[in-house]
Amino acid sequence: MRQTILALSLSLVAGSPLVVSQAQADIQGLYSANAILAAEVYLDTDPDEPMGSVRDVLLDDDKQVAGLVIRSGGAMGLGGRDIVINNDHFRLDALTAEDQWAVYRIIVDASADELDDLPEYDQAWWEQARKNAADAWSATQEDAESAWQRTRDAVNGN
Repeated sequence: MRQTILALSLSLVAGSPLVVSQAQADIQGLYSANAILAAEVYLDTDPDEPMGSVRDVLLDDDKQVAGLVIRSGGAMGLGGRDIVINNDHFRLDALTAEDQWAVYRIIVDASADELDDLPEYDQAWWEQARKNAADAWSATQEDAESAWQRTRDAVNGN
């Protein structure tokens, strides 16, 4: 069984399901993981005040972006903690290309109260996420084997 990895590579991020806003920039084709890690994070409800920065990019076993680890600032009572935001709650805005290098920012579609409810990125979260991924993989294998057995039995008249 493959292990979930937290390695970054330009080719992996380029193929990820990050939602990119095209309102301010043309499609780039490739996206820099280094620039994403340097991106400031804003709430959709307060796009002028950064609430934190990207600390890490989480990849799943298919090497697709599964979420981001955001280091929240001391603002909004979050106390500077690391939180996990899955793909359903953020988008990547490509702002400008300065000297051919992209500048990004992450927009989170959660309120300050909802951010407070997001899981903290710590050892307990990591272990639970790995267990959930392994359980999902195991269930998928079992379902595939069961479907194959039912099909084979039906064809053989069993």
